[in-house]
Amino acid sequence: MSKSRDLALKRYAKWLVDEGELSSDPLLGLKPPKGDQKVVNALTEDQLKRLIAACQGKSLMDRRDETIVRLMAETGLRANETLSLQITDVNLDAGIVTIVRGKGGKGRVSPFSVQTATAIDRYLRARRAHRLSNTGALWLGGGGKSLGYYGLSKALKQRATAAGIETFHLHMLRHTAATRWLRAGGSESGLMSVAGWKNRSMIDRYVGAAAASLAADEARRLNLGDI
Repeated sequence: MSKSRDLALKRYAKWLVDEGELSSDPLLGLKPPKGDQKVVNALTEDQLKRLIAACQGKSLMDRRDETIVRLMAETGLRANETLSLQITDVNLDAGIVTIVRGKGGKGRVSPFSVQTATAIDRYLRARRAHRLSNTGALWLGGGGKSLGYYGLSKALKQRATAAGIETFHLHMLRHTAATRWLRAGGSESGLMSVAGWKNRSMIDRYVGAAAASLAADEARRLNLGDI
């Protein structure tokens, strides 16, 4: 049962009690069953490296795509948050990107590494030579227009195909960022802050995914099948 449907039923039951149709609320204290734990689809380290390698080149689009992959896979920015970035939202000296309005209308600041800063700088230098370089939007799309969701999805799916990655969608980069953070020993509270989560419901999915991944690595290292 979805949360919205559960809430609607509870409101309806309360209304029936208020109207005298029921003597008591039959749903009072009733907890909805827990939903199935969804599998988190994240890129492996090898896949991520291959995806970045597939973006290598000197053209503006090559540098743009590499920068976006690095930024999203490191910071966990949502696709729409990434696409809404303005040039002024990026501070290379401080190594931070400001999401002015994230999901739920809440902004935040996310740090990025020297490697990602280098990629951003290379993209910005290539961008300055473009005829529409005075556009405020950070990412330029085909024809000089600002990059949209469809354009980004198409571009990175093509890169993924070139990298030999069969299944890819933009949100996998957010999954990848969260899983990599936890695998590297990052704190759950820190991940919630940089990724823009306000409750633990999403974090728990990634904790399980990271633990499963680490367990798989350990199982391969132990090689208990060598009998």
